[in-house]
Amino acid sequence: MTDKCQQHGAFSWCELLTSDAEAAKRFYGVLFGWEMEEVNPAGMPYTMLKAVGNPVGGIMTIPAQAEGMAPQWGTYVTVEDVDATAKKAEELGAQICVPPTDIPSVGRFCVFRDPQGASIAAITYNFASTCG
Repeated sequence: MTDKCQQHGAFSWCELLTSDAEAAKRFYGVLFGWEMEEVNPAGMPYTMLKAVGNPVGGIMTIPAQAEGMAPQWGTYVTVEDVDATAKKAEELGAQICVPPTDIPSVGRFCVFRDPQGASIAAITYNFASTCG
């Protein structure tokens, strides 16, 4: 695991949620030359993106519980304690969009919208997970 996966406050992962994962993989594969590896970390299809062999992000189809959401890139920031971060964000005026949730074999994350309306995710990785 690299430092960005352990360092509180570090940007650690980027992820595309899209309505057409296959089209997105073709587009970004050609555009950026990313290598792609199909994985299944939480029981759903997921494509890990690699730049020069290093994991940098992922692509997945918008999950059923978020149906109707526009395709978008999301950014994850590593934190020491997701639950404490979600609580603090809410105290500071954020709206919790996805409460602290476990991702099997990856870690624990939450998504919130800051007081200005921008969304971001916080995550604490399991040491066995692959972050990059």
